[in-house]
Amino acid sequence: KSDSDTYTCDIGDTQSRAKLVVQEMPVLFKHELQNEEAKEGKQVKLTCELSKPNTPVKWMKGDTVLYASEKYEFKQRGTVAELIIRDVKSIDS
Repeated sequence: KSDSDTYTCDIGDTQSRAKLVVQEMPVLFKHELQNEEAKEGKQVKLTCELSKPNTPVKWMKGDTVLYASEKYEFKQRGTVAELIIRDVKSIDS
């Protein structure tokens, strides 16, 4: 998408111009999140894989947006996004 722009071929006194519009492909899940079970006090890692690398990801619990903290850690490498939940409790279900 960032390549969209007007391009020019200049040969001195004459120019030719063309506009390039790149249509962005939608991001899809290659591997979706999987249900997990864990014992209280343990750490859980939820992982998904996207079709496009380095896509911004927003993690949520129900309708609440999660933020990095001692409880939650986010990792993203290429197309893989991970949420690590530390010291899980029953309220984390």
